[in-house]
Amino acid sequence: MGVADYALSQIILSSESYSVSKYSNNQEPKQQKKRFSLPKIDLFAPLRQWLNHIEINDPRFAHSLCRWIPTQCPFARKIKLFGYTIINIPPLCKLNPFYEELMGLRFRAICYLADECGEDVSIYC
Repeated sequence: MGVADYALSQIILSSESYSVSKYSNNQEPKQQKKRFSLPKIDLFAPLRQWLNHIEINDPRFAHSLCRWIPTQCPFARKIKLFGYTIINIPPLCKLNPFYEELMGLRFRAICYLADECGEDVSIYC
């Protein structure tokens, strides 16, 4: 259950308790029809699982992962004109459906280099 689903269920529960106290004079409101909801289908699940199960056991592969996956979002920009910020484009990496998996993969690569290989990973931070 996601945060939005939990919050929605709490709102519904609190509104039901309000409606019970509101109609305490034996005046019951009409029954509302339950909404039909489609099952959630995650089309990216196989690719997410594949990214989460990549094992890092080669230092060259770990170094290349740390170079390919950026530390910060490269799309965040501030457009300035004459020293004044006109437009601030926020980082859009959170919209990437694989953001969490890529950050986890990069973290595993850095941990492998630091723990297993004993290398200095400060250049990737």
